Amino acid sequence: MTAISTQVDLRKISARIGAEIVGLDVSGELDEATVSFLTDALHEHKALVFRGVDLDDAGQQRFASHFGALTRAHPTVPAVEGAPTVLPVDSEQGRANHWHTDVTFVLNPPKASTLRSLVVPPYGGETLIANTAAAYRALPEPLRAFADTLRAVHTNDYDYVQPPESLNDKEKARRAQFVSQKFRTEHPVVRVHPATGERGLFLGGFAQRIAGLSTTESRDLLRLFASYVERPENIVRVGWEPRQLVLFDNRITQHYAIDNYDDLPRRLNRVTVAGDIPAGIDGTPSTSLQGDASHYTPVA
Repeated sequence: MTAISTQVDLRKISARIGAEIVGLDVSGELDEATVSFLTDALHEHKALVFRGVDLDDAGQQRFASHFGALTRAHPTVPAVEGAPTVLPVDSEQGRANHWHTDVTFVLNPPKASTLRSLVVPPYGGETLIANTAAAYRALPEPLRAFADTLRAVHTNDYDYVQPPESLNDKEKARRAQFVSQKFRTEHPVVRVHPATGERGLFLGGFAQRIAGLSTTESRDLLRLFASYVERPENIVRVGWEPRQLVLFDNRITQHYAIDNYDDLPRRLNRVTVAGDIPAGIDGTPSTSLQGDASHYTPVA
């Protein structure tokens, strides 16, 4: 790992995923050595936590841009006013408490995501982040070999939080906005990380079907693979506090925002870094089946 100031400390949070970066001021421009240090740390630990940060929207965008070009806020959901790359993650606008990797329904999902706390509840509201490379390594060899051959169809056009009959008018409007442009993309089930060469299960909540299999067969396989991702030893539980920033590698993690804080407000802002087109172990890239996301993200 690249050496930087001896005042900066990296503290592992758990064995398989997560580290806290202590003693680093992320509010200004970062030099090349610092960006290299953070990039190496991100590749190794998958999720990095920074406490006591002094960032506004512009600062969060500046920090994220050290790792690549930024995406727009979201393919279909509006950004923060005046900040087109910032997505409000607001409990008053819905609670997407399901395992997912950000925006996998487009051809080139984000490389990395940053979350910054604005309003945090006095209890609950943690974010779980899972290491999908550890999940892949834990698969029995026959199942791992089978996963290597599979591809999955990811889409935003499904009931990813609540069944439609349970929605009120406000929730129906949000749902209509989310699917106002429909996307379907076929990705490899096992993605090779472009920087490290690690293999990880590239699935999550937007993966709705295994290509070539029936809905029932797909559901059974997706649940089986998910059971490995969601093992407690593969997960870091990030508790939120004021002035906190989290950076995670979207190519090799899944995350889940826990709805365990009653009706209290919870607000984070998200900025994502543009990613490349995923490829499987045979080098075959993902394929767009429906929807053009060029307005949302450049191909990195």
